[in-house]
Amino acid sequence: MPVKKGSSGISRRDFLKGMGTTILSTAVVTGGGLVPDSATAALLDDTVETISGRVKISLRVNHKVYSVAVEPRTTLLEVLRERLGLTGAKPACNRGECGACTVLVDNQPMLACSLLAVDVRDADIITVEGLSTDDTLTAVQKAFVEKDGLMCGFCTPGFVVAATALLQKNPNPSLSEIKQGLSGNLCRCAAYPKIFEAVQQAARTMQRGK
Repeated sequence: MPVKKGSSGISRRDFLKGMGTTILSTAVVTGGGLVPDSATAALLDDTVETISGRVKISLRVNHKVYSVAVEPRTTLLEVLRERLGLTGAKPACNRGECGACTVLVDNQPMLACSLLAVDVRDADIITVEGLSTDDTLTAVQKAFVEKDGLMCGFCTPGFVVAATALLQKNPNPSLSEIKQGLSGNLCRCAAYPKIFEAVQQAARTMQRGK
């Protein structure tokens, strides 16, 4: 079957063959690997830590130090749930989109599914299990129970941690500020009105406690 040529006189087959040749000739192969371009090489300078294989690290979680061996790709969420047995942070989306895995890292709300364990070796990590230092509920936890700020409860730990971080930064938030502060957390059951009421009650309780 004859190959049709376009108006330029070049057939589709010739075009694809030419593209393949161009790509191969552009890639410079050294020692079996492609030589990184200048932009990539700039990132791989002496300030970047190179880690390969399993490495042993120490993590400070809920005021305790744990020693674990992890691969560089292991997320903090995986370590918390699978290695340390702390299952409060939930693997809902694993894309940093829902907030169910929210933990505190140096008092800042972070998404554990989007953090590599090796990157938080020097941080203080608090999960929902570690918000209270004794057997009593915190003001936020108690308010969620009393206001029934949940439906299925799967997202609740993330909301509790995010609300705790919000009230630490802003002890007396408006409803608008509460909505903004919890905007990174999703409730698929749409229990938002009760969640917001719980945060408002927790704020009042914490104010009275001062």
